[in-house]
Amino acid sequence: MIISKIKNIYSSSFFLVMILGFLSVDKIAAQKRPNIIIMMSDDQGYGDIGGHGNPYLKTPNMEKIGDQGIEMTHFFSYPNCSATRAALLTGRYPYRTGVTAVTQVDHFMHTTETTIAEVLAENGYKTGIFGKWHLGDNAPMRPTDQGFQEALVHKGGGIGQAAGPSGNTYFDPILEHNNVSKKYKGYCDDIFTEAALDFMSKKDGKPFFTYLATNLPHLPLQVPEERAERFRKMGLHEDNALTYGMIDNIDYNVGRVLSKLKELGIEENTIVIFLSDNGPRTRRTKNDHYPGRWVANLRGTKTSVYDAGIRVPFYVKWPKKIKPRNESSTMGAIIDLFPTLLDAAKVSVPKNIKIDGKSLIPLWTKNDSENLKERDFVVQMHYGPTPFKYMHFSLRTPKYKLVSPHDSPHGIVHQPTDFELRNVVKNLELYNVEKDPSERINIANEYPVIVNEMLSRYEDWFDEVTEERDARGIQKIYLGNKMQPHVNLSRFDWGGPRVISRFDYGGPRVVEDNQLGYWQVKTEEGIYSISYDLPTLENGGIAHLKYGKVHLTINLGKNQKRVTFKNVKLPKGEGNFHAYIKAGRLPVGPHFVDVIRTDL
Repeated sequence: MIISKIKNIYSSSFFLVMILGFLSVDKIAAQKRPNIIIMMSDDQGYGDIGGHGNPYLKTPNMEKIGDQGIEMTHFFSYPNCSATRAALLTGRYPYRTGVTAVTQVDHFMHTTETTIAEVLAENGYKTGIFGKWHLGDNAPMRPTDQGFQEALVHKGGGIGQAAGPSGNTYFDPILEHNNVSKKYKGYCDDIFTEAALDFMSKKDGKPFFTYLATNLPHLPLQVPEERAERFRKMGLHEDNALTYGMIDNIDYNVGRVLSKLKELGIEENTIVIFLSDNGPRTRRTKNDHYPGRWVANLRGTKTSVYDAGIRVPFYVKWPKKIKPRNESSTMGAIIDLFPTLLDAAKVSVPKNIKIDGKSLIPLWTKNDSENLKERDFVVQMHYGPTPFKYMHFSLRTPKYKLVSPHDSPHGIVHQPTDFELRNVVKNLELYNVEKDPSERINIANEYPVIVNEMLSRYEDWFDEVTEERDARGIQKIYLGNKMQPHVNLSRFDWGGPRVISRFDYGGPRVVEDNQLGYWQVKTEEGIYSISYDLPTLENGGIAHLKYGKVHLTINLGKNQKRVTFKNVKLPKGEGNFHAYIKAGRLPVGPHFVDVIRTDL
């Protein structure tokens, strides 16, 4: 018996040592995987870099990343915020993911999408996002629902927008820390950077994936005075002085990140990427001009499919693997980052997922661009949840670019007539972007065969990506789910025809236009408290709540600010959640709706 016990003890100890040994090997393997940092600015154009000929800006810290690694001088994104972010996180064209634009359900990324944060987290990484998310504020679309273990973000597409909270600014903002609203002291860009530095500094033996997505220099133009003042002294227009002050602030914080890596002794095994999400907002229509912005002689603006809208700054360094080569003109795209970074981390791309991007690792580490020579990158941009073939797209190859231009992509919300479509395809533009990077010489009439071949490839692309998207429909907001018992619904997430019509072609617009939408939701059966923040009611009115067979009303008094429907029983199901006020014949919506499940 004693001998048997001794054998058992010895045997148990042996296996314990073996297990600890395997754990140690796994820990060492995890530590050898590179840390990954992606720093993304918001609406910073290719020309908003000192080294790109900007006569006013200096961006030494951004450019240092390229000096120590590579600058990809022909890197392309999407022309608006949400589409680029969806493409970065999934490696897929945004239309596949459900994302078409930036507001009113158009920015909802489907919860079934697999993000790089999810894959890395499943493979031993700690994952954090700091700044702008812009792919849905409520479950199941929040960053914490899509693989991020640490999240400090603002709501909606920008601080101060309709997603709330009301009155929020870039200074002392209310932010969402792991889905809990909290007020912070300081300037937003500094707050996000400080949180990212703290996240990277925690020594837990795990490699990290840090996504530092500042909301600068996106409107509103708010920046500490000392940042803007030196640009004012150069005689610049106030808009440019403020914008350049914001970019100066970004560069300062990029420098803080680089210094922190040295301080922590992890610089050698950390991939650092800096890029922007799209081009600069120099104008939206013919009547909206942003004066004097340097755009490096590129054509277009944010929301445009010309290169000023989609060609962005891109720098990367990885000292252990990438030898400083300073520049590469090989075409890269935002959809490439997902497969590239998984390749770098020696993590397999999940099976049964259609990845559109290509790994850039051979280019970065061996200067091998063979897999990138013959490729298409397709961009299309409009508003509204339904894509329309042929409207406002570009198909770019390393040499040629086919363009279907549109001066007001915000107005592409209805199916064009056949007359309109015939005119669009008749007037497609073709550019040799190797010889004509400013896209000034349209050669479509000289090369109709190339136009037709590229158009055919675009048509195949459109049919494939929209079919996948349409099969899943628009992602629903969850109400009454345990992952988020308290949901705040805002006008930013409205759907419905009155919402879409606000982006229609031409015509005068006033602030009061299109004041009603509804929310597309999935509910759990339960008891709810539902409160509205009301618009100004000079003569009172009636509050309505409608969902499925439920239709409740409450009388409202003059200038009443808030109303609550108590003990509301909602059924399990999916549908359109209507919350509105009738103070006359035409209903209007509340500013915010709080939906709280009270029986959990």
